[in-house]
Amino acid sequence: MSRHLFLLLCMVCSTAQAAEKTNANDARDLAYSLGASLGERLRQDVPDLQIQALVEGLQQAYLGKPLALKDERIERILAEHQAQLTAQSATPQEAMALKTEQKFLSEEKNRPGVQQLPDGILLTELKSGSGAKAGLHGKVQVRYVGKLPDGTVFDSNHQAQWFNLDSVIDGWRSALPQMPVGAKWRLVIPSTLAYGAEGAGDLIPPFTPLVFEIELLGATT
Repeated sequence: MSRHLFLLLCMVCSTAQAAEKTNANDARDLAYSLGASLGERLRQDVPDLQIQALVEGLQQAYLGKPLALKDERIERILAEHQAQLTAQSATPQEAMALKTEQKFLSEEKNRPGVQQLPDGILLTELKSGSGAKAGLHGKVQVRYVGKLPDGTVFDSNHQAQWFNLDSVIDGWRSALPQMPVGAKWRLVIPSTLAYGAEGAGDLIPPFTPLVFEIELLGATT
């Protein structure tokens, strides 16, 4: 092998190794940067966070492994945490609305026959059902009436209508897959699973829990 060819091969190998090292460094730097950004936000929001549990949850979710907590419990915990953050930064008017909501939910929870679902939704069975249940991303055919805490009707549908569960509020998305066809339920949905701090135009003020009477007529998976 000529001296020039040998030097050329050395240069090519050196360049390839440098490129591999650069790519590896870029990938590591990206991962580190994402971690640093996440860590900065979490340090501000949750200063006493247990880092080891955070890493465990991150790894299990990222790798698609079974999670240590059920989805319903995760949703409830995150909703409660978000509600706490909202309360801490609330204006006096917002704080009053949150206090009013909590009072209403507490009173509703103590009504006869009320069950509390893991995410905080309050359920009263008005009529039992024995049919199929909708899949998490399925469709539901329902008749319903939606009311504000004071009894004001803000929405109703007395003709059967189909809804895609991917397009409805979180409270429906959480509760309706648990409901068998033929059942009629009364649901009290916390504002964190409805329209939250934003509300919905002039119809639903911020931090307003919603009351629905829903009859499930059909379901798909």
